[in-house]
Amino acid sequence: MSASCPIVLILTRDPAFSREITAHWPQDPAPHSDAPQFIVLDEAFSRDLEGGNYDLAIADVSCFEKRKHRNEHDQNQNPQMAALKQSLHAAAKPAIMIHSNPVDDFYKFDGAILELRRESGFWPAIAGLIGREILRRLRAESRTREAAEACAAAQADATLGRYMLEMRTNINNALTTVLGNAELLALEPGLPATVQAQADTIRNMALRLNEVFRRFSSIEKELTVAAREPGKKAAHAAAGRS
Repeated sequence: MSASCPIVLILTRDPAFSREITAHWPQDPAPHSDAPQFIVLDEAFSRDLEGGNYDLAIADVSCFEKRKHRNEHDQNQNPQMAALKQSLHAAAKPAIMIHSNPVDDFYKFDGAILELRRESGFWPAIAGLIGREILRRLRAESRTREAAEACAAAQADATLGRYMLEMRTNINNALTTVLGNAELLALEPGLPATVQAQADTIRNMALRLNEVFRRFSSIEKELTVAAREPGKKAAHAAAGRS
């Protein structure tokens, strides 16, 4: 789904078709909902839909139906119609095809494509309602994926944090040993200046690492206290009501 607002691609050669779709698109009463951005494209360019940056396509296929030959009773035998369907399937995005000629039923599905009969008078409103519901579903699925990814990242961070806390004692013991040996080395008489500088560097880095892990311990205590606060507030509130 588009990051800013959903994009509805209208495939038609008839300006009246796109005007009907945009004029009858239902207003979404849900708060913080994004109105779609409509882009009108000639069906002749439908072969370039694959990988296109849009969320829903609404195609007017009346021009194909009008150009059908007499022996093409089956709409699937129409080469232009077949090419459009192939492009929509390849794009792997939901689509609505609006027919002027009657289809077998009022509507039918072909994979992610909904074929809808163009009933006089109210077809734009029906297409708009269906299109809005498709975009709502896409938005919900996108938010679910984002939440799952954020949860997985948080779990990975939590696992790493728990491991570092569990290893805190071992690391502190190792740092204490490094620090002690660096200080003993620095006290050796007659050390070359370069060795003395290296011993001081080891000592300073060990102290810095030790400070980092002390900060981990402090954060652990702060988080523990913060986790207990809601329970304490609930207990005080319950005691006040009793």
